[in-house]
Parts: sequence; structure tokens; C-alpha cells
Amino acid sequence: MNQRFINLNMTLLMSLAFFFGMDAEAASKKKLNYKETARVQPLNKPPVQPLSLWYNLPATHWEEALPVGNGRLGAMVYGGVSEEIIQLNEESIWAGPPIPEVEGNVRSTIDEVRQLLFDGEYVQAQKKQQAILPGRFSPRSYQTMGELYFDFGPVEKVSGYRRSLDLDTAVATTRYKSKGVNYIREVSSSPVDQVIVINISADKPGSVSFRSRVEREGIFEVKTNGIDTLIATGQASHGKSHLGVKFVTVYKVVAKNGSTEAKDGVLTVKGADSVVFYIAAATDYNRNDTDHPFTYDLTKKCDSTLAAAMQKGYAALKADSIKSHQSLFRRVELKLGSPSTKPTVARLEGYKNGEVDPDFEALYFQYGRYLLIASSRPGSLPANLQGIWCKDIKGAWNSDYHLNINMQMNYWHAETANLSECHLPFMDYIERLVPGGKRTARDLYGCGGFLAGHASDVWHGTAPSGNVQYGQWVVGGAWATQHFMEHYRFTGNRMFLKNRAYPVLKEASLFFLDWLVEDPKTGKLVSGPSTSPENKFFMPGSQAECSLTMGPAMDQQIIWDVFNNTLEAAQILGVEDDFTQAVQCALDQLAVPRIGSDGRLMEWTEELTESDEGHRHISHLYGLYPGRQYNMYTSPEMVEAARKSIEHRLANGGGHTGWSRAWIINFRARFMEGEKAHENIGLLFKKSSYNNLFDKHPPFQIDGNFGASAGMIEMLIQSHAGQIVLLPALPKAWANGSAKGLCARGGFEVDMEWENGVLTSAALHSKLGNPCVVRYGDKTKNVKIEKNKSVNL
Repeated sequence: MNQRFINLNMTLLMSLAFFFGMDAEAASKKKLNYKETARVQPLNKPPVQPLSLWYNLPATHWEEALPVGNGRLGAMVYGGVSEEIIQLNEESIWAGPPIPEVEGNVRSTIDEVRQLLFDGEYVQAQKKQQAILPGRFSPRSYQTMGELYFDFGPVEKVSGYRRSLDLDTAVATTRYKSKGVNYIREVSSSPVDQVIVINISADKPGSVSFRSRVEREGIFEVKTNGIDTLIATGQASHGKSHLGVKFVTVYKVVAKNGSTEAKDGVLTVKGADSVVFYIAAATDYNRNDTDHPFTYDLTKKCDSTLAAAMQKGYAALKADSIKSHQSLFRRVELKLGSPSTKPTVARLEGYKNGEVDPDFEALYFQYGRYLLIASSRPGSLPANLQGIWCKDIKGAWNSDYHLNINMQMNYWHAETANLSECHLPFMDYIERLVPGGKRTARDLYGCGGFLAGHASDVWHGTAPSGNVQYGQWVVGGAWATQHFMEHYRFTGNRMFLKNRAYPVLKEASLFFLDWLVEDPKTGKLVSGPSTSPENKFFMPGSQAECSLTMGPAMDQQIIWDVFNNTLEAAQILGVEDDFTQAVQCALDQLAVPRIGSDGRLMEWTEELTESDEGHRHISHLYGLYPGRQYNMYTSPEMVEAARKSIEHRLANGGGHTGWSRAWIINFRARFMEGEKAHENIGLLFKKSSYNNLFDKHPPFQIDGNFGASAGMIEMLIQSHAGQIVLLPALPKAWANGSAKGLCARGGFEVDMEWENGVLTSAALHSKLGNPCVVRYGDKTKNVKIEKNKSVNL
């Protein structure tokens, strides 16, 4: 391959605005750029499948490449002509320990910090707290598995070029015509056969020739085996430190006619009619016992996987992969406008010119569902900050699991978008945090129950660490327990409630029963010392910036949610004991956020001035979304205070990151402000989306994709306040449309059609046989449907 077109130099991104997790070392980025040498004449015709991303030119950098994944194996496809890059990931390739750990019981110091905070001595309290907070270990990152390069030889000119990603089949396709030969490349990641497969075909025999190789930085070696196989072995690390997961990737080529050769780390194919390239990967990561990695032969495991895939053959493998994907993807349909003949980039750019494209918005919604299916399948690890797609050795924020919103946002749409199975990896992971979280609670604070701080990774660390501004925060695990109760509300799975949801809720509640203390001014129970994630305020009477307080709004709202969810689960299960009585007493005494003199919902217990009034985190609105503490029907005054908080944030530059903008879409939907919700969808496209529609923090974070899809559902259907509300925030741009398969709490699926902004038909399907109340506008209807029956409303 001509190296002048592939820049693999490491650069330091010193200008990143957001310090958290982004020190100079962690921000080091690989540029994986591509420049096409051939003159490309585009086909300029959309794919037959309208639910496709498509482009007239190859990707020039990673954020233009197209993602495929099976929950465990991911690939980013550039679609080059003379050359091709396919960047690869396997979910468990992480650099290793050490990780932050408890250094001793600090309860006495915590009591001193609490008293200082109650006395208003914020600066002294913060210094004392910082002194006992362990430092971060960074970088310690999720990492690329490597880059697969293809050199197809000199190509001067091609016609009929198009690259696309079919969301319905999960196949990325590149097609073009060169010297009278039509070429098609298909890339997919099979959830059935656990391989990434690349099919290269031509309509003239003997036309497929290329040289391919694999590259990766760090501890990495490539050997050849026979005439058709590359074996790559490596270990995730950062230089000689943080030695982590060992892995093997086997690349095997099957050519129809022609010849193959494997030599000096290069696979060469000459004169083949077609080629199927199979990729299998295995690691020694043992998620259930990270101190004892697997010891089986990783190469043999890959060989076994490949043998089964090759015996099946490409056609059957592709068909099985598509069938598995469509069993999830086709559950939901959303139509908001007429399909466009414009390529994806042109449609995205249109928003910068003030255009509105409802069909593109429906495509983006389905892309959010596609990405979750591709990055979070039953049995896989949960989607991280980048899903499963990371090109770096030192990923942004380590590409980890951030529990102060980002990981949770990844799964906001899992239930409502009819992807409940894809939610399971998240809850599997949280359960694996519980044992360590119980040790942290006991050894660090002398508390029962379990806690998890602001971030973790595959090594399941739970100890708070880093800077006080983000690190002294103990409610990350508690927030995650909300998902267990939500999963039950949508599925009605009583065994899940009994064996999984209630136990984890109980552990979270047990921690707070020991952690909460009385505020001497009010007699109410408050959490702390704690922060409002990543935000800061000025100490009253000075310009000193502080983060630490007692009873910040988000803590109190999360604890309210945990206690209520625990009691709800206990009631359903018929549990009433000393523990549930203690939870009820604590809930009755729990401090709740108040409305300030300016009408805004208070972020802290005092009316403190934010040092960044447009901060990206809007944590004190948790009770509005994703929580259920405030709603339009039972607490309109709190909703109005939340609205004023949002207006203030936005007036001061808020929503400037992709995921924050996505959160605002959900807030606006809960306010039932369809036009403003839609406005923020447009701003997400205009300011915070890459050309492959990945969310732009910047850099890439996948949470914004998922959060925006969740928000679009909230605009069409809500069920958090004890009733199913149809079209609660329908914007004028979506005046005509239909939706099928959206899910509501209580075990319901909803199909709807509307014209000129008015609902014209609605059908409710009951999976569980529960009664419900359905609302449309000012009208409500009590509905009782037999299990697995439907009714037209």
C-alpha cells in the first residue's frame, strides 16, 4: 500500500476543551486517514433499501467510515477503491490494572468534611476531601484490535461508485466499475457465527486480486499459516504498563479459483473470481473472574469458529446473520416523510442551510436502534462510550463505562425501541459491579450495601477516584439500578424482578440507609459529600470555585428513585420486613430539591452561582428525565422550574456536546414542547454529527446517538406517569406519519398513524394483559386487553 495515503502518526490533541479524562496522554489519537488515488465517478443513485446510509465517495477518515457489529466484533469500513481500510474491534480488548482501590477507611474524615460543608466552609471541605481521594489511572483504555489493509493495485478511474450501510440487513457494501468489470464488496459481522466476513466479487472471472496485511501498535505480532491465513497475536497495554487482555485474531481467505499466498505477514490473492475473507477473534478475558483469565488456546478457538463458518459458506452465513439482525430491527417502523434521493452527507449538510428532512430524522432514529443491536447483544459486554468502535490505543476517556450519565444514556431507548434483549448486557455488567461495590462501601465508608462511582471498565472498579469535581460521587451504581426496574415495567418478568432487580435495588438502598445524614438546618436526610456531576459553583462571597456540597439535587433525586423502586418491587413481590420499613422511613425523611427565588430548580441545597452557566451536564433535571419524580400531571410546578433551568442553561451556551443536546430533546419532549424538541434534533445534526452520523461530543461518543433516538420516541409516546400518552410532543415537521412497534410500560406495543398533526388511528397490543389508561390530548380512556390481544382505539 502507498504509505503516503495512510497517516499513522500519533498526535497530541492539546486543545481539547473538556479536561475530564482527557489529559494529554489519554487524548493521544491515531489518525487513520485515507486518500483515494483513483478518479471516482459516483453512481449517484440511492440503494433500493431506503433505510440506508450511502455515499458517493470513499471515507477519508474514521468518522466517515461505516460501522458493522454483532455485539462483540465490530468493524469500520472505509470503502476505498485502490486501497481499503477496515478497522476492527473485539469488545474485551482492554488495557489492564492497576485500578483505583480503597486505601483505608475514611469515615472519620468524611464526617469532618460534612461538618465543614454544613458550616459553609466549601474550600476547606474540598481540600480535605481531595486529600483522601485516590488518583486516576489513565490511560487504561479499550483498544483497537487492528487495521486490515487491502491494496488492489493501481486503479486510474472507476464509475458507478457507491458505498452504503443497509440498516435492515447490517451489511456495508462498496460497489464500482473499473475497466469494464463490476466489483462488489460486502462486510458484515455475524451474530450467529461470530465472525466478521468480507465478500469480494466481480462479474468477470479472474478479476479479483489484492494484497492484504494487518497492523496494530503496541504488543502485536503477525504470522502466516499455510497459503491462506494470517494469525495476529497481541496484548492490550500502554507501553510496558497496564498489561491487559491477550488476544488472537485469525484472518483466513477463501478464493474461488485464482491463487493465494501467505508470506511475511501479507496475504496475496491473484486472479480469483471471488473471495471470502473470514475473521475470528478470541481473548483471555474472563468477565466473571477478572483475576483469573482464561487459559485455553486462543488460536484453536478461532480455528474452530472459522471452520464452522467456512463449512456453512458465505451465502448461508449471510442469510443467518440477516435473519438474526432483522428479528430485532424489524420490530419497529417509523415513517415521517418521503424518502430522498440525496446521499447522506447532502441530507446532513442540508440542516446547516436550514432545511428540514423528516425522513432523514426517521433514518437517524433507526440508526440509533441499529447501533444498539450492533454493539449490545445478549451475552456481550455492554456498549461503552464508543459502542464497540474504537480506533485508538488511548481512547477518549479510555472509551470506558461512565456512570454519571453516558452509560445509562446508551440504554435509554432499549425498552421503548423494542430492543429489550439488548438491554441485558448493561444489567449483567452492573450485577458484576456489586461484589466490589459492597467491599468499597464497607472498607471505604463503613457502610452496608453497594456503591459505584462515576466510571468503571471491564475490571469492575467501584472506588471513587480522581478530581473531586467528578470523582467524589457515589450514586453511579444507584442510577444504574433504575434500569432493572424499568426492564420489569416493560416486560413484566416476575422472575427477573425477584432474582435480579430486587436484590440489586436492595443493595443500593442498604448503602443509602447508612450513607445519608441529617441536615442540621432542616432535619432532612441528605447525601454527601457529593457533587452535581462535573459542575462547579462560586463559594458565596468570593470567586473561589468549588464542587462539593451536601444534598445536591441529582443525588437526592436518584436516591428518591432507588427507594421508590425498591418499595415498588417489594410490594409486587409481597415483601414487607424491617428493611422495607427502614426504606420507607428514610424516604419520608429524604430532602427533595427546591425551587429557587428565580424560579429555577435548584442544583444545590443553597442558591449557589454556577461558574459555568452553560454546563453540558444538566444533572438536577434527572427527576424529569430519565427519572419520573416530576411530570406534567402531578407536579407541574417542578416541571416549570425545570423548564426555567433549561432555558437558563441554553441561554448561556448549553447543549454544546452531542449527548447533552440529545438529553435536551428528551427534556423538551417531557415538557411536551414538540417544536423545541424538534429544533434540538436539527441542532444535533447541524453541530454535533459526523458524516457517518456518529455523535460528536467531540470526539465521537455513541451516547448522543442513543439518547436522541430515545428522545424521538418520547416525542411520540410516553408512559412514565401512569398512563400511555400518544403524540405528546408532535412537531409540525412530523405532521404526517406512522409508527409501529413502539413500547410502553405495562407490556404494551403501540401502532399509530396521524395526518395533519392529528391522530387518525391507534392500536394497542398487550403482551401481559394489564389494564392501562391511554391519553391523547385532553382525552383519556381506560383500556383492558387480554394477554396477547390487540385493540383499536
